[in-house]
Parts: sequence; C-alpha cells; structure tokens
Amino acid sequence: MNDHRASSDPLPASADEAAADPHARVRSAAQERGLDIEIVRRPAAGSLHEAAELLGLPPSGIVKTLVVKRSDDTFLFALVPGGRKISWPKLRAVVGVNRLKLPDPAVALEATGYERGTIVPVGSTTAWPVFADETIRGERIAMGAGAHGYSLFVDADALIDAYDATVADISEPE
Repeated sequence: MNDHRASSDPLPASADEAAADPHARVRSAAQERGLDIEIVRRPAAGSLHEAAELLGLPPSGIVKTLVVKRSDDTFLFALVPGGRKISWPKLRAVVGVNRLKLPDPAVALEATGYERGTIVPVGSTTAWPVFADETIRGERIAMGAGAHGYSLFVDADALIDAYDATVADISEPE
C-alpha cells in the first residue's frame, strides 16, 4: 500500500509482545483457516468516504461486519459493503426466518468478543454463520480488525471460502 496515512502493524517478535498484541486472536484464527490478512493502523475518519480515502479503497471496499441476532438467541454475521445497508426482507429470506435484529452493543460484545466498530468473523469467540453480500465477491476488502484504529485487509473470496459463507443479495443502497 502506498498510502502513508495507514501503516502495516508488524507481527509481534516475542511471546510477551504477542500477549499484548490486540490482534493476536485475529492473526491466530486467520492462520488456522489459511487466510492471508494484513492489519493496518489507520487514523479515525469522519465518514465512509474519508475512511475509504485513507485506506486507498472505493467506499464499497470497506465492509461492515454486522452481528445479527435470531429469535432463538443465536447470531450470524452479515458482511455488507460501504454505501449499502442490510435489506432485512432479503436477509430474512436467505436465512429462512421471520425475525432478525441488531443486538445492543453489550450483547454483540458477548457474542463475538469484539466491540462494535471492530467486529470481524476472524477470531470471533464463537464461529457464527457468515452471510456475505454478493457484491463483495472478487474484491480485496477492508473490515474491522478486532481493535479500534485498525483495519484488516483480506481477499473477499478467500474469506468467504474460509468461513463457508453464504453469498447472496442481502443489501440495498443506503
């Protein structure tokens, strides 16, 4: 990446450093699944377009990982590109349920081990099913990295394959 505003976060050199590494869980899970990831430090952004510019991507290249709660108190991850939002009727139809909702932040943290704004399927404390919007196929994407101030870059197709994600039209323009 040629953008000097976002920088690669090097791998920890020792076990002590790894214990303090906020991305250790993400890196370990990616390695277990054979995923090639890059974690970059990035400054805060005031908008999707500003974040995209900082990361050198189109806005659609920034993918939100949304934790969605089912009526049976289980969860799923919905991967939605920037500039789009979940289409609840489409997602309910793909999942095959009548009710889905976004949980409050504390419940999302309990379900994934990540705070809102950092959530990513990679390294989640529970491997919930992943539903990816079809528009991310074939793209290198940026998403949460498990800690604030960082983004994780990954090939969307590799992520989809590693998590056996269901790929479907689950979004609509914002």
